[in-house]
Amino acid sequence: MGGVFGHWYVLLLVLAIVLIVYGPGKLPEVGGAIGRAMREFRKASSDLQDEIKKSTTEQPEPTGPAADRPPVTDVKSPTDTKAS
Repeated sequence: MGGVFGHWYVLLLVLAIVLIVYGPGKLPEVGGAIGRAMREFRKASSDLQDEIKKSTTEQPEPTGPAADRPPVTDVKSPTDTKAS
């Protein structure tokens, strides 16, 4: 029975207080400002979650001159006396 509208009387009380403080003429303006703020918060939260997901799933790609060459498999020491 919970949820946001489970206690409808609290929402009604808050709306009554806002109506008294700002008056009926400012009520649409206040509602619009609250709506814009909620939209911005959701967008910022979504962008942050996307960045976190992208950074945890990305594998760093090798860079530099060694990135274009295949790995070296046969390496001989410069002090090897059997070098041909």
